[in-house]
Amino acid sequence: MRTTVSRSRRSIGQRSFIRGCALLASLFAANPSLGNDRDPISNLTITYENDQFGGRDRYYTTGWQLAWRATSPLLTDLLARATPFVSPWLPAGGLVRWGFGVGQNIYTPEDTRSRFPPLTDRPYAGWLYGSAAISAVTETSLALVELQLGIVGPSALGEQVQNNVHRLLRIDRSAGWATQLKDEPGLNLILSRQWRRFWPLRGGSGEGLRLGIVPSVAVSLGNVQTWAGGGLMVKFGSKVEADFGPQRLRPAAVGSAFFRHDGEWGWYVLAGVEARAIAHDIFLDGNTWRDSRSVNKKLLVGDGVVGAVLIMPRARVTYLHTFRSQEFDGQDNRLVQFGSLSLSVPF
Repeated sequence: MRTTVSRSRRSIGQRSFIRGCALLASLFAANPSLGNDRDPISNLTITYENDQFGGRDRYYTTGWQLAWRATSPLLTDLLARATPFVSPWLPAGGLVRWGFGVGQNIYTPEDTRSRFPPLTDRPYAGWLYGSAAISAVTETSLALVELQLGIVGPSALGEQVQNNVHRLLRIDRSAGWATQLKDEPGLNLILSRQWRRFWPLRGGSGEGLRLGIVPSVAVSLGNVQTWAGGGLMVKFGSKVEADFGPQRLRPAAVGSAFFRHDGEWGWYVLAGVEARAIAHDIFLDGNTWRDSRSVNKKLLVGDGVVGAVLIMPRARVTYLHTFRSQEFDGQDNRLVQFGSLSLSVPF
């Protein structure tokens, strides 16, 4: 009798365990029924930015990010049920995507040859971070909540990455990394919202060329960067409806790390403007709790961007060129330029 009861209890426990695993899997695994040729289950996006595309190695000198996004049927259902509690940020009826990323940004002064750059020049700094994100997307809007957690300072490996790459390319190494910001854990909470609308320009049936606009707003809160901003992007081409703009690195408007496709070739070109009001930027203000180098930051920073996007049957390739206004007092009056390359692959 005891053996029968024991086996029965084990059987109930095993069934409960299996059900729990299935529930957990449904939360983090994509449901094939939600994915199709136009809305892939998941996307992997690699983004690389460098100021050498603008011809000079200074200020925001390079950045990279690996981002993965996937649909979640359970989260989509939960959002639909919890709409009264999460609106108005996450749009009702939106398809929920969740994901994570890892990335690094590197900043240097204009004078990279001196071991002790002028105190009025931008401090050396590295930012190595991981991120978790959840978004809700409809045909006309994209809402994103992103949490970044990382490290600023020597542990961010900015010196090692930059100087080792320069050594391989036989480029002069930056000499003043001993003056970089000190180690400090970093946390950013980022909320962004984008909308889109597009119109056919030929045939009147949605085929052929289209014109699209994508306005956006975003806010970042944290000891790394605190700012609020907005922008507008104009797109023209045969696949303007494929995404909300190409992926970029913060603090720029990032677009979408995913895209929709129909297995055909397409393209679009774009131009946009952005403005951010800056309350705090550790890369300019210096360490929060320790003495470090710092400069007087500008409270308002603007970006202009132009670029092109190629949609292939199984990938999206983008190039963007950004022109950024002065970020601190004493900075060179010329616009800072850098380029962004991105590759996104759906699964």
